[in-house]
Amino acid sequence: MDILHLTEAAGVDRAAAGGKASTLAELLAAGFPVPPGFVVLAHAFEQPDADLDVAVLDATARLGDGPFAVRSSAAAEDLPDASYAGLYESFLNVSRDRLTEAVRACRASMTAARFTAYRDTPTQMAVLVQTMVDADAAGVAFTADPLTGDRDDVLVTAVRGLGERLVGGEAIGDQWTVRGSAVRCERASEHAVDADQVRAVAELARLVEVHFGRPQDIEWAFTAGRLFLLQARPMTALPDPVDWRAPGPGLWQRNFRLGEWLPEPLTPLFADWVLPRIIAGFNEEMRATVGVSLPFGHELVHGWYYTTPHPVITPARLTSALVRGKLTLVRFVRHALVQPLVNPPAADTALLGQLHVRWVELRRRYQQLVDTADSTVDDIAFTAGKYLWLLAVVGGAAWKMEAALGRFARRHLPDQLPDGVAVLLAGLPGIETDIPPHAVYSLDWYHPMTTQSTVDESRRARSATNRGAAENLCRAALTDRVSVRTKFDALLAVAQRYAVIREQQARDLTLGWPLLRRLALQRGDELSTGDATDIFFCTCAELDAKDENLLAVIQQRRATWQRQRRLAAPLQLGTPSRLVGAVMSRAGAAHTPTSAADNSVTGQPASPGRATGRVRILHDPSELDRFVSGEVLVAPTTTPAWTPLFAVAAAVVTDGGNLAAHASLVAREYGIPAVVGTGNGTRVLSEGQTVTVDGTTGVVSW
Repeated sequence: MDILHLTEAAGVDRAAAGGKASTLAELLAAGFPVPPGFVVLAHAFEQPDADLDVAVLDATARLGDGPFAVRSSAAAEDLPDASYAGLYESFLNVSRDRLTEAVRACRASMTAARFTAYRDTPTQMAVLVQTMVDADAAGVAFTADPLTGDRDDVLVTAVRGLGERLVGGEAIGDQWTVRGSAVRCERASEHAVDADQVRAVAELARLVEVHFGRPQDIEWAFTAGRLFLLQARPMTALPDPVDWRAPGPGLWQRNFRLGEWLPEPLTPLFADWVLPRIIAGFNEEMRATVGVSLPFGHELVHGWYYTTPHPVITPARLTSALVRGKLTLVRFVRHALVQPLVNPPAADTALLGQLHVRWVELRRRYQQLVDTADSTVDDIAFTAGKYLWLLAVVGGAAWKMEAALGRFARRHLPDQLPDGVAVLLAGLPGIETDIPPHAVYSLDWYHPMTTQSTVDESRRARSATNRGAAENLCRAALTDRVSVRTKFDALLAVAQRYAVIREQQARDLTLGWPLLRRLALQRGDELSTGDATDIFFCTCAELDAKDENLLAVIQQRRATWQRQRRLAAPLQLGTPSRLVGAVMSRAGAAHTPTSAADNSVTGQPASPGRATGRVRILHDPSELDRFVSGEVLVAPTTTPAWTPLFAVAAAVVTDGGNLAAHASLVAREYGIPAVVGTGNGTRVLSEGQTVTVDGTTGVVSW
């Protein structure tokens, strides 16, 4: 028989009925809500067109007058290792008099160029005809997160009307996540379905998963309140699920200190060569300034860098450090770590000012090293690590001083500074905003330098004007309170000075990176693989080895790295101790992103104000040309390489970052709202979506 109704097609040879029809016939036989239909078997197309047309029209007698949906059902379609999704033509709302024409056109699409480019293996193809579902809402559902491999979530995307707008890329749709009985709306652009309907879709998807014994990608539709299953296929290229466990006790952060500069998983050679030298230099400069080296914990979790916000230290190690460091450690803790939170001017006078002078000298020696012809990777990375320590201590004091100024303002100037003290730290002289030739997106040397560009300074000029007006307003309010005004002037001066220092230090941390990457690529040219960038996926031991299998190892590591890049790495792992949590909370550094409502993303308020605009998601500065003035910049994190966009963006939203991050400080310079540390802004928000960014409350809503 050349044509079989779906109720008769279960168990028919897949080569004849094709993947889609075989799957739906099996599901229909198992009681799933599949629309009725029939399949024109592959060998039916060997008969004359006239005979085929008669047979097709006869088969419609059990389906009614239409309209119909005509879709491909190839033998190799919807396989576990290849879905062929969207490669063949589908025809919807086909009337009875156009049905035979649509069936032949669908069959002819198997010879299209896009199919042969996908796989050149010849395959047979049947055609599936079903009663058209006049959908009120439709969409897709995944029983595992296709990016992370997480099997606990069902991801449901929905649009109003037919699902073709969604699968064809014409609409972004509503996005929901279902975990157990909990339903969360991640994005509501069409309000196509409600929570109960989403639960029904998720339950249907899970049942299909149970039936086939593996994660599934389904298409579904609602019409008049009735849910239909339109398609089911195994999820292909699904990564193994990952477990984000803290690598040790306490709190681990991926956007703190060095982690702020590593927004992606590390490539193997950076992790094996450059990172250890940076950490060695960091610890050496700590020893030079503190008297002892108390190493911070750092681990790679699925390729992502995590560190502890405090040294990993036992009571015995602390006692030993106190003995070796005598009073140096105690003095450092008091003046460099605690006093910036409670008495910034005293911290500056007692120690931080001296450390700033030390940084100026190190910056000079760093530049000399970069200009020296025989400098090595070890030299540059080690010096960058020493530089990073002084950036962490001296520049890192800026956000603590801001917190101290903020507490003062809330007590003495609540009416003059209702949105906080950020206006007093904007438009400051001494901050260079052009893009230097050593600007990078990531410290990982796999990534090239960012293209230099100029920056529109008009916003900074307005910020400077607003700052001056706010300063005058505050001083006027304190005219009759001489001692309070004196304290305000001292607090303001030191907070402004260290805000500038922080950006100056951050700007030049990567002075050596052009040379560092050039040295790496020179070694890469010596590899036998033909691609110099392959070196970044080697280890140090492999660079001089003559391993015939090295290319295969490199390819595997590249694939692993690309898979790790798609993971939604949490900002924090573990739980801080009570003491560390209290200190971070007081300084405003403790933050765990949560959602205030179904139509919002929350993070840490970093630059006050409200702005509305269209979302533009950029993952690295190489995409700067896609940005349009007035859009909302949404990025994993930002470094100095992103500065040109702050001059034209309506607002900034980042996955990572904190009050001391580049995005926070530069957003204030340009007077635009910023929300940092959302954790998932780049995943929840969608390109082109209109959102409102409230940098005062830390909420991004739509």
